[in-house]
Amino acid sequence: MKTVIIGSGNVAYHFAKAFTQNNIEVSQIFGRNTVELSKISDEFNIPYSTEELADADFYLISVSDSAVETISELIKSDKALVAHTSGSLPMEILKGPYRKASFYPLQTFSKTKNLDYSKIPFFIEAENQIDEKTLCELASVISENVEISDYEKRKYIHLTAVFACNFVNHLFARAKEISDSQDLPFQYFIPLINETVEKIHHMEPKSAQTGPAVRGDERVLKLHEALITDEEHRKIYKTMNESIKKMYHK
Repeated sequence: MKTVIIGSGNVAYHFAKAFTQNNIEVSQIFGRNTVELSKISDEFNIPYSTEELADADFYLISVSDSAVETISELIKSDKALVAHTSGSLPMEILKGPYRKASFYPLQTFSKTKNLDYSKIPFFIEAENQIDEKTLCELASVISENVEISDYEKRKYIHLTAVFACNFVNHLFARAKEISDSQDLPFQYFIPLINETVEKIHHMEPKSAQTGPAVRGDERVLKLHEALITDEEHRKIYKTMNESIKKMYHK
């Protein structure tokens, strides 16, 4: 298939990289950000444009959720297959005469972080079985873990991902604010973080829980609350501990 990637952010960058590494030709990368597009173009030798969208058999829209519908209207071909990469949007958000699909990778993407694409789960949805099969075959070139998934399932996958990734990373950022406030190197906590994540490869997360809230240690909880001077940190601390206590002390 003649393929065009639309977007210049983290997801578009990694798709350009994954496709290139696996000898999947990309005819063009298209978007608005000339600086980022030129970087991707230079790194992977892919032509780019901010003005004219090339003809293609397959368009992969990798932009923010709020921009998907507007961007999809730029594609006028009634013979193309068009997929977005969002976990939270239905195929029907795509507005055009073409065949519609979803090509969702379950991963967090940053341009500066290398990834093993073969381990990333891909969830595929299309309007017909032929396109479904085509996209599954394409994803299978990149990943060892490819599944068909409708929107009802995919939106819950995305919701779970927000809890498992975005919220957890936010807590890391808040933890670093506390450690920075006391001149404690955040590197102290990296082995603890690594062990926390490693444990859930072998245990149910609920069984792996430790800490004062699961023990019902009110003395330590009150001590910590007294140490916290930032109102936002205190609110997070109390909310998280209340949730833990509800799970373990019903």
